Amino acid sequence: MFRDVVTLFAAIADDVGAALHANADWGLSGVRDGQYSVDVVADVIVLAALAEAGLSVLSEESGLTIREGNSLVIVDPLDGSTNASHGVPWFATSLCLVDDDGLAVGLVRNQATGATYTAVRGEGAWLGETRLHASRCELLGDAFIGLSGLPPAHMGWNQFRAFGASALDLCLVAAGALDGFVDCSVDAHGVWDYAAAVLICTEAGATVVDGLGRDLLVRDPAVKRTPVGAATPALLADLVAARQRFA
Repeated sequence: MFRDVVTLFAAIADDVGAALHANADWGLSGVRDGQYSVDVVADVIVLAALAEAGLSVLSEESGLTIREGNSLVIVDPLDGSTNASHGVPWFATSLCLVDDDGLAVGLVRNQATGATYTAVRGEGAWLGETRLHASRCELLGDAFIGLSGLPPAHMGWNQFRAFGASALDLCLVAAGALDGFVDCSVDAHGVWDYAAAVLICTEAGATVVDGLGRDLLVRDPAVKRTPVGAATPALLADLVAARQRFA
């Protein structure tokens, strides 16, 4: 069953990618702050496919749609819309199936490059056909960190980058390209921004938590969180402690 879900998610990402390729309107929708017209286009594609599959949906663009059954797909049709609107090749479609046991299937597609990260609970995480493994970095002073938002002071890392699409940023932690990730804003991320990437990180040996100690997996579209991820427990502890210093 879960492999069928991966296939479904990949087909949805294909359709969104085709729409993005053909899109000529990169203006704001005027419906919701920060929402682009293309976000709505992508959401319509995703919702139609998941409705046909009979799945409940929690989407950044359209909120919660409940159908019979216990499975829910958490989706960000276009993570990194601002990057996309400016021609920065770092934006994604992110989908995650959640069942009674938690995160089950995740897919994050970089729509600029086609790079596709996937994970199935208990079966590992993958970039295409390559299995992913997080780095072994334990010391914050050695770490290469991804950021969202601006910290008030240097947190002690070796180097940092701010790419602008958290789903993809966290996938870099799963792939070992980044050692960690810190959301420096206060409750700026909905669960759609990180759910699929959390499963991908977990299956690659990394860990993602809420930086302020709360439950990360929520189903209320109004609730936001502060994700922090790291390749190792030691590095995670240091990143969480550094983040909590300016909570």
